[in-house]
Amino acid sequence: MAVQPVRLFGDPVLRQRAAEVVDFDRELQRLVTDLEHTMLEQRGAGLAAPQIGVGLRVFTYHVDGVLGHLVNPRLELSEECQEGDEGCLSFPGVFASTRRSLHVVARGQDSHGEDVVLQGSELLARAIQHETDHLDGILFIDRMEREERKLAMRAIREAAWAAGEPAPVVRTSPHAVFGRVT
Repeated sequence: MAVQPVRLFGDPVLRQRAAEVVDFDRELQRLVTDLEHTMLEQRGAGLAAPQIGVGLRVFTYHVDGVLGHLVNPRLELSEECQEGDEGCLSFPGVFASTRRSLHVVARGQDSHGEDVVLQGSELLARAIQHETDHLDGILFIDRMEREERKLAMRAIREAAWAAGEPAPVVRTSPHAVFGRVT
């Protein structure tokens, strides 16, 4: 049970589809604990296993004071969308407007293999979609409109961590602003 280093943009593990979890054992429970501790230390709204170098379909979330996790998620997305600033612990200091579904129903399991249904709107829906994307090798920059992506890529190129210097510690949630809904 320890805080793990977060993999940064450019690490190949972030572009690979994570494997389904088949063993609901102590190792999986330890992974969930490590994800929770790392996410809370970095003050994130969510963290997926590939972000700490583990290629399994597991993520944690911490939204509106609720801490949880989901294993092997399957999503049902609303057609109604929201537009809002989004960030990612794998992109320290980079935030950009990203379109997501406003509501989501996520089905999966907990770390003991019990079925779970998680419903969320707004910030929770955004976090669930963002972390599930990580499990599919999709990054939030892939969801941006062309101009937003260009601005984000410029910020990444200018970031000290992209040049090999240590990444800054994120001290605020990467999902800070979600007031705009279209």
